[in-house]
Amino acid sequence: MVDTPAFGIHTIDTGFHRPAFDACYLVVENGRGAFIDTGTTHSLPRLLAAVEAAGLQRSAVDWVIVTHVHLDHAGGAGALMQALPDAKLLAHPRGARHMIEPLALLNGARAVYGAQEVTRAYGEVVPVPAGRVVESHDGMVVELAGRPLVLIDTPGHARHHHCIWDERSRGFFTGDTFGLSYREFDTAQGPWLLPTTTPVQFEPEALKHSVQRMLGYHPERLYLTHYGCVEGVPRLGEMMLAQVDEIVALGERLRPLPAAERHPALMAGLAALYTARLQRLGSTVPRDDALALLAMDLELNAQGIGIWLDRAR
Repeated sequence: MVDTPAFGIHTIDTGFHRPAFDACYLVVENGRGAFIDTGTTHSLPRLLAAVEAAGLQRSAVDWVIVTHVHLDHAGGAGALMQALPDAKLLAHPRGARHMIEPLALLNGARAVYGAQEVTRAYGEVVPVPAGRVVESHDGMVVELAGRPLVLIDTPGHARHHHCIWDERSRGFFTGDTFGLSYREFDTAQGPWLLPTTTPVQFEPEALKHSVQRMLGYHPERLYLTHYGCVEGVPRLGEMMLAQVDEIVALGERLRPLPAAERHPALMAGLAALYTARLQRLGSTVPRDDALALLAMDLELNAQGIGIWLDRAR
C-alpha cells in the first residue's frame, strides 16, 4: 500500500507482520528519491513498485537511509541496494558495519526470536558492499536535489539510531525513537503512542533526552515506522515522556523479583499501563482485542526492560 503523498513523502506499507504495522518512506524531490527505512527483504517488490508509482527511474534514487539496523527497519536494505544501482546507503556509525556484515545482527535477532522465525519473517539479509555505505554523524545534512535532510543522533531505543529532520514537511522520520502508534487505536482525541523498549539497548534517560531534543525543533508531524504520519506532536511528546517514566517506575518496582517471575509481571504491568491509557483516550477497541494487537510489543518490551534492569544492576 502506498499513500497519496504530501510534501513528496510516500508512505509504503512493507507488509511485515500485518497491514499498517511497518512503514518505510520514499521522499521525492525534483525527480530524485531517497528511501528512509526499508522493511525486510520480503518488502522489496513493494518498494520498487513505489519507485515506479512515483514516476522515478531506479537510477534516480540517491539514498537509502536506515534509522537503525533492527531488521524490521533495515533487513531489506541489501536487497534494495542491489536493485538501485546509483544509491548510497546511509547508516549510523554504530550500525554501518552490520549492513556490511550482517551476521552479528542476525545472531542477535535469532537469540530473541529463534532462527526459524528470523528466516521466515525477514528472509535472506543481503550484505551491502562497503564502498556503498556512508556513516552519518550528528548534524549531518544530506541534500536531496536541494532539499536538506538533517540527521541527529537519537539513542535510547538503540545506540545505533539517528532520526531525520525534514524542514519541508516540518517532520521527523523517527524510526523507533518516538515510539509506536497503531492506527487501530486512534480516537477523536487523536492517536495513542507508546514507547518501544525492545531488546537490547533501552536506556530511558537517553530516550527522554532524544525525544526532548526532537521536540526542540517544534515538529508539526512525525513519520513513524510503526505506523505512518501522526500530528499533534506536543501532546504526543508529553504522552511519550510520561510513559517512559511509568515504565521506569514499573521496572524499579519489579526489580527485586527473580527473572522467571519478573518477566510475566512486567508483561502484566505493561498491559495494565497500556489499557489504562487507551481507556483514557476513549478507545473503543475491546481490551482482549487491544492486547492481541499489542502481544508482540508486550513480549519484546518486557524483555527489553528486563535487560535494562539487569544491566543497571
